[in-house]
Amino acid sequence: MSEHPLPPPRHLPVATPAPALARRGLLAIFGSTFFELMGYFMLAPWLILRLNADGVSTAMAGVFAATGWVGIFLMTPFASAITRTLGRRPTLWLAAFLPAVATAGFALTSSLAVWFALQLAAGMASGLRWVLAEAVVAEFSPPHQRGRSVGLFETMVGATFVLGPMVLTWVGPQSAAALGVALAFMLVGLAWSLLIPPLPPAADAHQARVGLSGVWLALRAHPLIMAVGFVGGFFESGLTAILPLYGLALGLGVAAATLLVSASGLGSALMMLPAGVLADRMAHHPSGRWGDERAARLTLMRLCAMVTLAATVLIPLVAGTPWLAAPIAFLWGGAGGCLYTLAMIDIGSREEGVTLVNSTAVLVLSYTLGGVLAPSLGAAALQWAPVLGFPVLLIGVAGLGVWLLRRG
Repeated sequence: MSEHPLPPPRHLPVATPAPALARRGLLAIFGSTFFELMGYFMLAPWLILRLNADGVSTAMAGVFAATGWVGIFLMTPFASAITRTLGRRPTLWLAAFLPAVATAGFALTSSLAVWFALQLAAGMASGLRWVLAEAVVAEFSPPHQRGRSVGLFETMVGATFVLGPMVLTWVGPQSAAALGVALAFMLVGLAWSLLIPPLPPAADAHQARVGLSGVWLALRAHPLIMAVGFVGGFFESGLTAILPLYGLALGLGVAAATLLVSASGLGSALMMLPAGVLADRMAHHPSGRWGDERAARLTLMRLCAMVTLAATVLIPLVAGTPWLAAPIAFLWGGAGGCLYTLAMIDIGSREEGVTLVNSTAVLVLSYTLGGVLAPSLGAAALQWAPVLGFPVLLIGVAGLGVWLLRRG
């Protein structure tokens, strides 16, 4: 670690790897991430169902599920330090190897204590891959197609949220074969990771700060982007967890309330890639109609924040017209996912190497914080003040995003 403070890296030149190397790297990272997440989203519900069948209490099963998120939180601030020590390609190998080992461990033992340890290790590996894969995709994408590549990557990640549980349902949610299929996906993801070509060393590997110091420097450099990440996580990831409760509070049936989750996920899946492509076109408009690249992305983020606020303001009308709940959920998921995608495009266009990993780590942490706070605060508002408290909470968060972006 450097002994002297470094200025905030606001305008670092972004190196462009050789096109052939960049294409191979992107293909390998896309493939390895897809198969690993397919295994993960099969494994997560299978483990919960297995604990329930073994008589483990619901509360303990909830703590077990949260352990994976604890692992992400613990690892994310130190992703840059591990990356600088091992290098980007070995770090991606490690992030693919640990989940495969953990999945095999679940098959070899039924000890709850060991399962908790394996879940923690898998969560830490997931946090490492989340940060590093996002950063490498942003850095290795052609400058004029960075938005498209990042948007496509986010869309692919969102698709695994749906495809993984679908495969689990097809194989059998409580069958032993399901664990084997999940492990097979993990091993294929590991094999794809081994196809990642040698990556050039990060230009700032010897001067960038890492660990908590590097994360704090990145937060100071990009407070607006990190606030946008929080709002995106709140509306895309966090609200999804309580949408069924919201639907029931509106008087919808169980099936209709559950479908609100699908509406939110559909919005996220359908809007992130178009947002990325539009960011490319606006940022590189021949006439410079939208200003420089940063101004163009900021315009799009403002639009997404305003869509979020507009959809939230409609909440009081939903009580009389419950069919509005699904379109509102669609807009929450889509606009929230676009905010995260555009924030990732923005920092990926201005930074590289370890510095980019630091900024991505803070974006992931802020997004995750929004995803964690939304269900807890939202559920409390639905319980204690469903008519007034819930809309006020959501309008407050959406309004904060609009206000910050207008100032930005």
